[in-house]
Amino acid sequence: MQPSIIDKINTLKAQRNAIILAHYYVNDEIQDIADHIGDSFYLSKIATTAEADVIVFCGVSFMGESAKLLNPGKTVLMPDMSADCAMAHMCDVDKIKYLKEQYDDLAVVCYINSTAELKRYSDVCVTSANALKIVRELPNKNIFFIPDENLGRYVAEKVPDKHFIFNDGFCPIHKNIRREHILKSKQQHPEAIVLAHPECTPDVLELADYIGSTSGIIHYVNDCSSDSFIIATETGVFHQLKKENPDKKFYPACSDQICRDMKLVTLEKIADALEHMHNQVDLAPDILSEANDPLNRMLALAST
Repeated sequence: MQPSIIDKINTLKAQRNAIILAHYYVNDEIQDIADHIGDSFYLSKIATTAEADVIVFCGVSFMGESAKLLNPGKTVLMPDMSADCAMAHMCDVDKIKYLKEQYDDLAVVCYINSTAELKRYSDVCVTSANALKIVRELPNKNIFFIPDENLGRYVAEKVPDKHFIFNDGFCPIHKNIRREHILKSKQQHPEAIVLAHPECTPDVLELADYIGSTSGIIHYVNDCSSDSFIIATETGVFHQLKKENPDKKFYPACSDQICRDMKLVTLEKIADALEHMHNQVDLAPDILSEANDPLNRMLALAST
């Protein structure tokens, strides 16, 4: 009998001393075979402590880059090198340089959903789970938040004593979830609680009962006595929500909240990457050095 693709992956993992990290937004079967599943913050921490020689990152390109930055001596593989995040590119380095000239104490706060090139010009990285905590910890009065405007505005509302400069960037998936979608879903499921990711637009967040990262949404549902939820984030998170809460009901906020880049990762591509050791994340030495500092500062501030 021919071995299954999962058997092949497990055999190759053992041969390569590899671990598989998967974001909540990838396909269900990928989450099921991963060694660790999580959001960007959790997976960033795991990447720093991984004892494996090889990290297979099931997600999009900026995640693989972050894992490589935090583990320059390890091999990081991407099952599909074309899986990308549009928002990760939505800032201009020249704008960063210009604003640094205008403000003596400017802190460039860079959402981890960004390219390594943007990270190297930043002062600290953040995730949706820790952005509020880290911005509060910074001594700087002036904050340039890149690349996501919506997360930046959410944080700014919670930290009114700081001056924020926003960047014209966004997640296309979360921006696609509109206020009218939430209102329609509430009409269809009036008993449901609305849970939204802070990458959603402010008018959507106004209607949310809870705002948080993907892991935050899962923890909220696990601890909540309600049994019906409208979920305003990428539908990949439904898999873990249903696994951990089989008796609860989950409804998407709209009909198209799917990141197709995340769905490019397949079991066959994972096996192929491990077998041939291709799709390796390779960063220039200067980027490895300079872009790693804001990531390490994030981890240090988040642990305080």
